[in-house]
Amino acid sequence: MTFALPSNPDVLIVGAGPAGLALACALADAGIRSHVLEQAPRDSLVAPPEDGRDIALTHRARHVMTALGLWERLPADEIADLKAAQVTNGNSPMMLPFDGKADGKEQLGWLVPNHRIREACFAGADARREWITIEGDACVTGLDRSAEQATLTLADGRTLSAPLVIAADSRFSTVRRMAGIGARMLDFGRTAIVCRMRHALEHDGTAHECFLHGHTLAMLPMAGRQSSAVWTVTSDGAAALMVAEPSEFAAKVDEAFGHRLGALELAGKRHAYPLVAVYAQRFDAQRFALIGDAAVGMHPVTAHGYNFGLYGIEVLASELAAAKKAGRDLGDSRALAAYAAEHRRTTLPIYLGTNVVVKLFTNDQPAAKFAREAIVRLTNLVPPIKSAVTRQLTGERSRFPGPWNGFKLPTFPRR
Repeated sequence: MTFALPSNPDVLIVGAGPAGLALACALADAGIRSHVLEQAPRDSLVAPPEDGRDIALTHRARHVMTALGLWERLPADEIADLKAAQVTNGNSPMMLPFDGKADGKEQLGWLVPNHRIREACFAGADARREWITIEGDACVTGLDRSAEQATLTLADGRTLSAPLVIAADSRFSTVRRMAGIGARMLDFGRTAIVCRMRHALEHDGTAHECFLHGHTLAMLPMAGRQSSAVWTVTSDGAAALMVAEPSEFAAKVDEAFGHRLGALELAGKRHAYPLVAVYAQRFDAQRFALIGDAAVGMHPVTAHGYNFGLYGIEVLASELAAAKKAGRDLGDSRALAAYAAEHRRTTLPIYLGTNVVVKLFTNDQPAAKFAREAIVRLTNLVPPIKSAVTRQLTGERSRFPGPWNGFKLPTFPRR
């Protein structure tokens, strides 16, 4: 497939995942041209393969996707309501329930297959092709910045320049390293095995997070009588589970889950993902910014991963749109610093808190078990704590235009 490269793009985005493409859409709607560089072939972005991951989206995330025209591109029959969640601790009879009503909402959020989100983001960006160029098979090998511009060098020897470069190339971002930005990484020594499971009973839109002895099992309600199983095990035990016979694997998941949904049956391929949390030392530098997992790569237990990506996109796009409207350089440090400060304020407490929770709830020492039980009981008994947790699950208010507040993202006519 051939396409014309944009003359003088305003922004170079490295990474055509759902974060990079959603940002490109937001920038296009503000009259900002972007050139998106992706190492994978461009054609592979049109219909991404199923990867086993199902994403929990908050109300704020849905609002962002709706504002960008991406939500309407998701297959309606693959969007599942997340009405409630239950957390259990080992064999304890105590259960910690959550629902959206504590935050004034009918439900906590929605669950959507990751490959459908990727598909929708590509379609949304492709529909804005006058403003967005997506180039595949593009390997970035160098980054140079000056007072006037940022320049990327590609493996084929070409160079591309723009006022601003944005890295959206995964939690192990090579471009982040080129910019001289380090990241704290926490390797949990565990692997998440994800797959779809069919079951005999209705899930009623309820997600289950089961902290068991030596492992963790999440069952996320999907469309129909199916759930997305996320089984987190020690990495040295993951290989055997990946090659176990389907019936044997399903029986093990059923036993771990306590047979709460009736007989389970494997409904698709198993996928394994090592769990490593990442938090960049900073989100901005000279003519450079990080978004998505390149900025914050979360442990999946609190389902904040892509939600954080979308939150960062709306903040960064708003800052850059305001800079453009004011006639300022898009690489101006004021806009980037404002984004970085806001995104850190939103993400850092939850990143740190999530890691503490994961460490505590996967520790089987007697003191840790006692602490876990105490936390579950306290959260149940103190409504403000429970409400605060629920607000994080549903998402905070959006900065994009809509009924939740008076903020108006500057818009520009598309040409």
